[in-house]
Amino acid sequence: MRIIDLSMPISDAHPRWKTDVSFKGDIANGDTARVTWLTVSCHAFSHVDARRHMFLDGATIEATPLGDVVGHAAVIDLMDVKPMEEIGAERLAARAGHLEAGGIALFKTGWDRHRSPYTKEFWLDAPWLDRSAADWLLRSGIRTVAYDFPQDHAIRLSLSGKKSPLADMTTHDVLLRAGVNMIEYVVNTAEISADRVFFSAAPLKIPGADGAPARIYCIEGL
Repeated sequence: MRIIDLSMPISDAHPRWKTDVSFKGDIANGDTARVTWLTVSCHAFSHVDARRHMFLDGATIEATPLGDVVGHAAVIDLMDVKPMEEIGAERLAARAGHLEAGGIALFKTGWDRHRSPYTKEFWLDAPWLDRSAADWLLRSGIRTVAYDFPQDHAIRLSLSGKKSPLADMTTHDVLLRAGVNMIEYVVNTAEISADRVFFSAAPLKIPGADGAPARIYCIEGL
């Protein structure tokens, strides 16, 4: 059995997300304890989207069934993906035939090995899924999908503060709209060797939130 940590470390040095990690209390100077304070977007680093993120009639994050984000996952191996490559339905059909209806899909592109998540190039040079790929995933009947790359082409535009219409946020428009759970910014997938793993991405329980950070990992050989 092997546990692989798929979580992106939370850092206040990230170029995209305004994050504050601070400390109160100094044990060396006589305080009883040190306490860490964190201010961060619920959609930064490795996290789970709730449908409310994009849709007014959607459930908030505390309503996410844990059984939807914890369980056996099929690994979609796209380690040969190129920078700025558009991924369509034909590519997924050739690589993801082992997806099961009602299951979890975990993308394995190893994108964080090509570009560090702490650089702008991680976003600007990323591959993405086109609408045919999102439609194919929806037809496969999965209940949850986890991405290790910025999966919508429009995501890169947010670096410059540009807002994109929902139709351009392709996987959100197709999959999140249909109630498929979305897990974003998974890392370290290149360490996965199996085509099926046990996967966990339980979000923090923040009532009323439209998403939440998660400690994400998978287990091989379970």
